[in-house]
Amino acid sequence: PTMATERLLTPTTIAPEEEQINWSLRPTQITDYIGQADLIERLKIAMQASRQRADPMEHILLHGPPGLGKTTLAHVIANEMGSKVCITSGPALARPTDLVASLKRLSRGDILFIDEIHRLPIAIEEFIYPAMEDFRIDILLDSGIHARTVQIPCEPFTLIGATTRAGLLSAPLRSRFGLVHHLKYYSTDELLTILKRSCQLLNINHDGDAPLATIAARSRGTPRIANRLLRRVRDYAQVRGSGSSPSPVHPLTSSPVHKPPQAPVSTPTVITPDAVSAALKLESVDHLGLDDLDRTYLRTIATVYEGGPVGLEAVAATLNEDAGTLEDVVEPYLLQIGFLARTRRGRQLTRPAAEHLGLKWTPPAAESRLFE
Repeated sequence: PTMATERLLTPTTIAPEEEQINWSLRPTQITDYIGQADLIERLKIAMQASRQRADPMEHILLHGPPGLGKTTLAHVIANEMGSKVCITSGPALARPTDLVASLKRLSRGDILFIDEIHRLPIAIEEFIYPAMEDFRIDILLDSGIHARTVQIPCEPFTLIGATTRAGLLSAPLRSRFGLVHHLKYYSTDELLTILKRSCQLLNINHDGDAPLATIAARSRGTPRIANRLLRRVRDYAQVRGSGSSPSPVHPLTSSPVHKPPQAPVSTPTVITPDAVSAALKLESVDHLGLDDLDRTYLRTIATVYEGGPVGLEAVAATLNEDAGTLEDVVEPYLLQIGFLARTRRGRQLTRPAAEHLGLKWTPPAAESRLFE
């Protein structure tokens, strides 16, 4: 694991324990789903039309950065339609038998959710086309003159594909989705609403909206990060929020004085603006939601490569990070807030990024702009 995959602000899930907590915070009804208003309206219409026709919904492709609620939406849709959802991923469907096993578990109207669908093997794509169009799988038996095709029927179902890289999807696969939607980053107001709901579920009281607004502003437009920061702030407030000091040290042994175990805390934890500031400072998350990796990435371009342009592979090698990971979990937010420009010749630092780092900004060479 690298710094990019284990950091606090990664939009992907860090550990199975976090995934369990995430499930407890996720909405189950579409009326409880916050944000993505355009997509929710399209889904409401599609679900209502499907109910009226008594047919499964059209296949749905959801693409966008991780942590924005693609998996949650699949469960919400299944719950609203009274069906169940079978979750798998592109890499997990390595052989045709894997796909057949997943499809045969489905009843009429159920949902097959394929995460990272852009990583679906090409061989599996050929099998999934007839399943999406005609609800059957064509299996080729034997070879040569003895070759024959056996058709295996499957119940009419809805495929929901999720991807962070829609550009890597093949055109034939993409064209078979009736509803294609890009999930956008959340606004601070939307994240504030999500955090208020999470506080109710986690037994957290907040001193007005200010503490939650601060967390929302540093959550990089991503609900998963907002909820993770909220839990870190809650822990800090629970232990240090009332002015507690570190465990006292025994004067003779220089070891902490251990107190007997106490009953679990049942009273709500109160988070204040001071607790939020202190907790996020401890985690090195600044007022724009940037952490040490973001600042190191930007500073590397600024100092080692004189502001760029520089190729992603070169930056990745300097940081000893995977280029794909940097592209997926570091660059999207920096591009969104205008701290990074992506040109044909590579990554380019912008003036706001240099000012944020307290560095002198040098404009890129003028001659390169003519042909970009």
